[in-house]
Amino acid sequence: MRIITANVNGIRSAAKKGFFAWLASQQADVVCIQETKAQIHQLREEPETFFPAGYHCYYHDAQKKGYSGVALYCRTQPDSIIEGMGSVEFDAEGRYLEARFGNLSVASLYLPSGSSGDERQAAKYRCMQHFETVLENLSTAGRQAIICGDWNIAHKPEDLVNWKANQKYSGFLPDERAWLDKLFVDYGFVDAFRELPQEPNQYTWWSMRTNAWDRNLGWRIDYHVLTPNLHGSVLATNIYRNERFSDHAPVVIDYRYP
Repeated sequence: MRIITANVNGIRSAAKKGFFAWLASQQADVVCIQETKAQIHQLREEPETFFPAGYHCYYHDAQKKGYSGVALYCRTQPDSIIEGMGSVEFDAEGRYLEARFGNLSVASLYLPSGSSGDERQAAKYRCMQHFETVLENLSTAGRQAIICGDWNIAHKPEDLVNWKANQKYSGFLPDERAWLDKLFVDYGFVDAFRELPQEPNQYTWWSMRTNAWDRNLGWRIDYHVLTPNLHGSVLATNIYRNERFSDHAPVVIDYRYP
């Protein structure tokens, strides 16, 4: 089973940069997309692009135009789709979309960024607190779940460059990292990418400034997060950097799953 997550920073922009041509070659079972920055009625104007053949396509838009939004492309039709995480505040921003196939859930998640100031950082903490209950519910229900997306947090020093200097910035704040510690250590959720040995300097997001992409001055903030009952299911991982579709790179993970 191959699952891809990609923050496209505008799905129409990514399409022009070759994202869908690349996607067609991947034979992914589920594709989780974040930051579509479009309303579904706008995408229906080009159905052959944004509703690719061979996939059942689902979008959860933000109410605000040109902002946020997530999507799922599923090769097998899901039994059900859950739109939103059950929060009036954050569902209006289009941040969570879940497909259910029997006991397996695959979700596209876009956690808020707090980098624009204290108000958005406070919103990010509210979203984290609420989403923790979503994760608990998935786990206690015994579901197998893969939550893919832009979590907007680098977990450990090896997940970003210049980690000492970045400890005071959103995305690497002590409280944010402690929250991931709680998920991965206390609750037993799994960072799928770290299930296998990795080379150093593996990142998924690069600032558009300071030539960061070419210099590989990045952060790893895009994850596949697994419920504990999927521990040991990862077969292969890849951060795709041969082409650049946005300020994030797609994360491709293959799973041992019947």
